[in-house]
Amino acid sequence: MPIRCEIVSQDRVVFAEDVDMVILPGGGGQMGVLPNHSPVLTTLQYGIIHVKKQGEEYYFTVAGGFAEVQPDQVTVLADAAENVEEINLQRAEEARRRAENLLKQGIPEDTDEYLNIQAALRRSNLRIEAVKRYRRHH
Repeated sequence: MPIRCEIVSQDRVVFAEDVDMVILPGGGGQMGVLPNHSPVLTTLQYGIIHVKKQGEEYYFTVAGGFAEVQPDQVTVLADAAENVEEINLQRAEEARRRAENLLKQGIPEDTDEYLNIQAALRRSNLRIEAVKRYRRHH
């Protein structure tokens, strides 16, 4: 018996299929979800969602959000999510360089601009690491 997995970002449905297992980067650590799991609501850390389906494995980056687990469904509402196979490595590396250069300009640490740049740097580092570690073909 499979479990339905839906990963939704702010602008689109990233993944929606019946799967065998989902591993989430939960607020309290990695969390494996199989069919008939007890209901849980959890926050998500920056990290990788790992989905197993009939011997295939799929990886998605997630930059925060929430996951609701029901016995027959996992719903991820992510601030940002992306299939690792779809990540543009060149764009991610450019975003990281841009963020690093902006941080070197000495922007005060208690400003929204500084926090936004740090979040951009964290997202680009996650995307780059995910491609290097999980993408089937670089």
